[in-house]
Amino acid sequence: MAKKNAEEIKKFVRERYAAVARKQNASCCPPQSSAASSCCSPSAQETSLAQRLYSKEELDAISANITSLGCGNPVAVAELRPGEAVLDLGSGGGLDCFLAAQRVGPQGKVIGLDMTPEMIQLARANAKKLSMENVEFRLGEMEHMPIESDSVDVVISNCVINLSPDKDAVFREIFRVLKDGGRLCISDIVTHGELPAKVRESLEQWAGCVAGALDERVYLDKIRATGFVGLKVDGISPPVCGEAEIPAGSNIASITVKARKPK
Repeated sequence: MAKKNAEEIKKFVRERYAAVARKQNASCCPPQSSAASSCCSPSAQETSLAQRLYSKEELDAISANITSLGCGNPVAVAELRPGEAVLDLGSGGGLDCFLAAQRVGPQGKVIGLDMTPEMIQLARANAKKLSMENVEFRLGEMEHMPIESDSVDVVISNCVINLSPDKDAVFREIFRVLKDGGRLCISDIVTHGELPAKVRESLEQWAGCVAGALDERVYLDKIRATGFVGLKVDGISPPVCGEAEIPAGSNIASITVKARKPK
């Protein structure tokens, strides 16, 4: 199979998540016709992904059934403080943004960034329903963020950076928009070893949170090389997203990483 270019990957991923937004799915499972490329394990088709990743108290606080497409809960470990400015990369329907907004309070601010217009529309509709006035959603790509430099205290992301064909650019942009001493807290999918070439070249597996996953050591090294310090793996577990049609031995996992920009 010919090697996929970055724009081809982005186009496919954008179209897939646009379809999810239109259907307002409550899980990260795409339509059944493409179940083989699902980013959910079979059991998640019966159990809400949000209920697996978030506490009952967190979901009750939102009081809305919002689509969850993540593989972790970065808000729970980001140690957000009242008054902070938070940026959520790949904000989807806005669930993590709304949870973060409650933690930073009315003096704080949360920006959700997503490259899919349909997701932005969905998130804004959800924000209106919840009367969330300290949250805004912007259309844009992680590799070229429409965010001012040195303007946010914390960057969070939930199972999205793996979707980027240029992760070095993403980490550089995170570093740029963070204030000195600012923090990142990201949940993502990583591997322990190389994925088979047929998986790497599958657009379905790119959209399914798998093909773009890096080896954990490579992933962490890219964060360090960008200039971040104090890197800590806060948690690693079997993947919530990503075992469908993956050959045995691929060894993919969900990971949560914390680090900070030097002061």
